Amino acid sequence: MSDGSLNLDDFGDLIERPDSGVRRDAEDRRARTGLPAGALGRLDELGEWLAAAQARVPVEPVARPKVVLFAGDHGVAELGVSARPAGGAHALVRATLEGTSPVAVLARRFGVPLRIVDMSLDCDPGELPEEVVRRRVRRSGGRLDVEDSLTPEEAERAFRAGMAVADEEADAGTDLVVLGDVSVGGTTAAGVLIAALCGTDASVVTGRGGGRIDDLAWMRKCAAIRDGLRRARPVLGDQLRLLGAVAGADLTAITGFLLQSAVRRTPVILDGVVSAACALVAQRVAFRAPDWWLAGQASGEPAQAKALDRMALDPLLDHGVTAGEGTGALLALPLVQAAAALAAELPVRAEEPAGADGRDAPGSADSPEMMDVT
Repeated sequence: MSDGSLNLDDFGDLIERPDSGVRRDAEDRRARTGLPAGALGRLDELGEWLAAAQARVPVEPVARPKVVLFAGDHGVAELGVSARPAGGAHALVRATLEGTSPVAVLARRFGVPLRIVDMSLDCDPGELPEEVVRRRVRRSGGRLDVEDSLTPEEAERAFRAGMAVADEEADAGTDLVVLGDVSVGGTTAAGVLIAALCGTDASVVTGRGGGRIDDLAWMRKCAAIRDGLRRARPVLGDQLRLLGAVAGADLTAITGFLLQSAVRRTPVILDGVVSAACALVAQRVAFRAPDWWLAGQASGEPAQAKALDRMALDPLLDHGVTAGEGTGALLALPLVQAAAALAAELPVRAEEPAGADGRDAPGSADSPEMMDVT
């Protein structure tokens, strides 16, 4: 993509899997700690995954994580498919900037910086800080049930914006991203993408969303996803056209962000159904990309479960958190940091040659002077 053209097929060549040889070295190091196999459960797997992503053993601590949230409004919210008012995502953004949203409280508690990227909020850009709105593509998105969410030019701009944010974070030294969205109507768009890519009906993927909608709203949402599916299926072979047709600027940017983060070897923790839907599109673009992602939590949305199953990603947590905005993924961060600390700091048996008298050298695997690992 160095010539300025955007060819999604290039990602298939640019994205490599985390280093499998390093992962084997990490597994070998873990085996030499003396702890019984399986004693640390998934923490072992996480530590080895991080070592492969970093291409080093022992793994380095996750010292510079960042919460990155892409924000946008969706025209489909006008149909009453969300518990939140149509065009109301900017209020959620302001709450996060003011430090009063769940993700902002947790980020402050964990000492993790938080970044919001406005892609299509339905508000005057002057209402928000310049660093939030500078990449905005448009104000709100088209109604996916009857029209494209984005023009082809807007879809490319949004995708490139996500790529640029990924580059900025990698260049700044961010060593792990907690990814989320701030949207109204975003779970409807996500449901369309997942149903289209998994070949299922609307009713199979329609959930209650972050605000836990009532039965009538669920029926409206299901109908909107059904109508969106009719528009998505003809463009399934072209991921950028698919995103422009039904995804909106925020989901399109998240897809670009995920793919470019994999190019830059930046690990990402996914949050809920929106990031899962974007990840599923990104997997269609580059099949190795999911090796760079973790599923932070099970949100309870049926579409998310379907997408994660398709990508063979097993959620780290299942606490029933439906707040969105990266909240569930951020709750998984301490688990990943704990895995890194254990993988790096647990002492291992020394490997010294046998003594000249034929007896085991001090500190060898069978020596009583072996390092204490309790």
